[in-house]
Formats: sequence, C-alpha cells, structure tokens
Amino acid sequence: MSKLKNKVAIVTGASKGIGASIAKYFAAEGAKVVVNYASSKEGAAQVVKAITDNGGTAISVHGDVSKEADVIKLFEETNKAFGPLDILVNNAGIYLYEPIEQVSQETFHSQFNINVLGSLLTIQAAVKQFGDKGGNIINISSAASNMPMATGSVYSATKAALDAITISLSKELGAKKIRINSILPGSTETEGTHTSGVMGSDFETKLVANTPLGRMGQPEDIAKIAVFLASDDAAWVTGEKLSVSGGIYGF
Repeated sequence: MSKLKNKVAIVTGASKGIGASIAKYFAAEGAKVVVNYASSKEGAAQVVKAITDNGGTAISVHGDVSKEADVIKLFEETNKAFGPLDILVNNAGIYLYEPIEQVSQETFHSQFNINVLGSLLTIQAAVKQFGDKGGNIINISSAASNMPMATGSVYSATKAALDAITISLSKELGAKKIRINSILPGSTETEGTHTSGVMGSDFETKLVANTPLGRMGQPEDIAKIAVFLASDDAAWVTGEKLSVSGGIYGF
C-alpha cells in the first residue's frame, strides 16, 4: 500500500501508544517517519526498529515540544534526513485528573505547555517547511474535549483549546493548501491506561458499558483514521473534529 508514498511525516510523542501506532501505519503506507520522543529513547528506538524491520523508513528524534529550541531542532533534523515536511501529527500530550482543590500552577502549566503551546510551536515550524506545496496537520485531541469528566477540568480544557486551534487554523491556512483536523479518541487501551490502573478496573467496566461498540479502543483504531486524514482520500476535509470513540456517550 502507498497512500503516503514518499511523504515526510513527524509524529510527536510517538514512542508508545497511539503515536507509535500512527508512526507504524504511516510507514506501512510509504511515509518517511520521524518518531519524536521526550523521555523514552528506548521506546522510540523500538518503534523505529519495528518500522525498518517491516521495510519502512524512520528515525527517532528527541525533543520536548513545549520548548521552542527543541522544536526547531526536531524540524531541522527532519529536513536534514528526509527533506521538507508534508505531514505533522501532534500526538504528544499529558493528562492529569485531579479535583479542583488540588489544581496548581504547576499542574495547569505542565498540561497546557505540552498539549496546547507545544502544538502551536510545532504548527508554526511545520507551516514554514510546508512552503508553497501545502501540507497536512493532524491534532490528536480527546473525547474529553466534548465530554469532560469529573476531576478532568484542566485536561479537558487543553483538548477543547486544541480543537479551537484546529478550527481557527483551518480558516487561516486553507489558502496555503494546508489542511488541519482533530481526531478525538475515546477510551483507548495504551501503556498509559495500564500503568494508571484503568485496565481491569471498575472504571474500565463503566467506560465499556458507555461505549455502544462494547470495547476499549485500540491504538490502531486511531492510526487508521490518521492515515485517511493524511492521505489524498481526505483532500476535501479540513477544520473537522472527528470522534473515533466507538460511540462513547459519557464517562
């Protein structure tokens, strides 16, 4: 398959979970993929190995997307390795659920700096590299943007902000042949949901019960939609918030 043949793609936060799956699916469709990571060098290396072992092309590049210098370095290394960028996937993100009494400046800024500022910084850099040929941006948001749950006020706010950025920039960047869309995953089984204790808990049972398709999502469920949005199949799609959640209707 070659829906993304010779396209150059950056996937931020791609050392595990949804980001890792998107990177692998992009490479399988012919893209040259930059696997960005902030802390898990080993995880990123494993993703790159999985891609290259399957005949794909990928490198890993360290960078904290909330730091402008790191973002500049990420895009410089991408251009040096593969040439100008075609696709940016803003997947890097953090979440913290805590009651309002525990919200602090530190926890507020840590989530907004990665989830919102980080996405703005990478989009700025991507627009510069896209040039006259245009490009494609996919923001990985969350069903929590539309359905905030208790103790998730700050996290949900970051994803709602990201969706607003998507809509605003679709109007701003359309004339430059740049498409931008949000994917809103529902409950998804990842390393994070395992380490946080969601999997196997009563909360998982509740999530599945509120999901019409009757299961937790898998990273590949999201990756397949990312491939669609990144490809010419979605050439007439921009400014959209696409829920990929099994139909979940509440938390």
